[in-house]
Parts: sequence; structure tokens; C-alpha cells
Amino acid sequence: MKVKSKIADQQQMSRSLVRLSHEIIEHNKGAKNLCVIGIKTRGDFLAKRIAEKVSEIENFKVPLGTLDITLYRDDVRQKLKLPELKRTEVPFDITDLNVVLVDDVLFTGRTIRSALDALIDIGRPNTIQLAVMVDRGHRELPISADYVGKNQPTAVNESIIVHVAEVDGVDEILLVTEEA
Repeated sequence: MKVKSKIADQQQMSRSLVRLSHEIIEHNKGAKNLCVIGIKTRGDFLAKRIAEKVSEIENFKVPLGTLDITLYRDDVRQKLKLPELKRTEVPFDITDLNVVLVDDVLFTGRTIRSALDALIDIGRPNTIQLAVMVDRGHRELPISADYVGKNQPTAVNESIIVHVAEVDGVDEILLVTEEA
């Protein structure tokens, strides 16, 4: 992979997360019936930041969870011989809550479809809303995000990589291309 451009640095990502948090609060008329659940791996770190910001703004602790969708993926048999399972941690009942599902990049929609299946197995939320750091287009399923940090159209041979400090040591969003 070759880095084509840096789409966002730490400061730009931080601003986007603050904006997303405000949009979530506004849309839900507060945070009282809200929870935030991040998709492993980078989505859960972004979800934590959003939950903390919403909690700070609203002076109300928003429940936070993480979701492992490995066994819900429709390509698990094709790509992984022994799938690496992470841990789903949703230590509260999501029934009747407004769930904000968080992921780093929205691409085909297949990851989100898997996450929706996993969430429905946990409980029956009032609503499921989607927040993503980057929407890069190329949908294969009729799925769209309610909250988008950055829309970044891409070519099929390009990818978006979101780095988060907790995993990668730096916050940044990169546009990369496959090397020929």
C-alpha cells in the first residue's frame, strides 16, 4: 500500500468527533435514552471518545459498549480459516434504547449489516443509528450513516485507513492505493 494523501490529522479528527457528538445529542434531544456501541477494533475507540464527549456535554453518563462482529460476517469462511474472536462487551440492556453504532469507515455496508445482526441478538433497541468517521462510498447494501465525520469518495483501487492513537500511536486518516 502506498499513501496517496493524508485526509485528516489529529486536530481534524478531534473536531469531527466533537461535531458528531453534538449532532447525536441534537438528533436524540439529549442523551437520556442513548447508548454508544463501537465495532471492534477502531470503532470501539471512536465510540469511547464520542460517549465521553456526549456525557461531558450533557452531564449524563452515556452507556458504552463494544461489539465483535467476526462470527456475523458473511465472508468469515472465505477470508479466515480460524477467525480471531474479540470480545463483545455490552454490560447493559439495549432494549428500548437509542443505540449509536460507531465504526471507522463505511464502505460496502457489509460490516454494518453484520453489526445489526449482532445487536438484534443482544436486544431490541428503540432505534439503531450509525456514526462513522469516514464514508467512502461503493455501497453493496442499502445502508447509510446518520452521522459522518468526513465524506471521502474513493476509487475502487483506493482504501481509507483510520489510525487511532490507542492502537496505532497516532490519530490520522489516510487515503492509500494498491501498489502495482
